Formats: sequence, structure tokens, C-alpha cells
Amino acid sequence: MLPTTCHVYFGSVMGASPNGRKAYKPLSEGISPEKGADRKGPTAVIKSASKMDHIKTGGTLLNQKFTPSVVTGDQGLENMVSLVRTYFNLDGHHIQFNVIDSKTLLDAQKRPEDYKDLIVRVAGYSDHFHNLSKELQDEIIERTEQGFH
Repeated sequence: MLPTTCHVYFGSVMGASPNGRKAYKPLSEGISPEKGADRKGPTAVIKSASKMDHIKTGGTLLNQKFTPSVVTGDQGLENMVSLVRTYFNLDGHHIQFNVIDSKTLLDAQKRPEDYKDLIVRVAGYSDHFHNLSKELQDEIIERTEQGFH
């Protein structure tokens, strides 16, 4: 449940898994859903993640990715506040966000000199995007871009 610094490596040495993850692809980071499995929005994700007893786990990590337009304005901010409050009211432990779109991240891969200050949340830590390995950059790019419906 907590491969926070080694989910890409662990996946690179593992065969396919029953949840649909292909062989040698990154594991999900922490308790975040497998790439593409989070199809019903961020509320469904936090409801699922909060079902486990986080006290017994010794700590958990849940990542969510949003495009900037989703959190724009008063309504966007209120949606984020409600999501975080709901997660903790459901006894969730730790949630963190990247608010960026995949297009920007792909551009940052191609032209790192133009994105020297871009910092992303990885898995329990943050780092400059250009400092990350290509595999880890790809993993962050492939995370589901959530929205509120």
C-alpha cells in the first residue's frame, strides 16, 4: 500500500497483475487507483480509499490529478475544499494533488529548459519535474485527470 518511492521500479520487475496492470509497468503509487481504473471521478476515489482502516496501515498516500480549469474560481476552490473535507470526514489519512494538465507535462518533457521551476507531487514527496527519470515523468503524465461532474 505504500510504494511511495519505488512504485516505478517495483513495476519494472513485476509481471502483469490481476487488476489489469500490464507487465513491467509502474505500480500505482500508494493507495491511488491503477491508471485508468478511476473512471467515476474523485469522489468515487476517496470513497473507495476511505474504506480501509488507515490507522492499521501505518499511513497511506492518495494522489489525485486535476487540470487547472477544474479548480478555477470560487466553485472550483469549493469543490476541492469539499473533496478534502469529505475524505478526512470518512477517516482518510493523506491526500495530495497535482494541478496540471498532461499537455503541459509533455511539453516540459520535450523542453525542460522552459520548465525549470515546475514542481510536481510524486508519491509522498515533491520534486522538480526535470529532475525525474523519464519513467517517473511518464507515470505522472499517465495519471487520470479528474474533474467534478
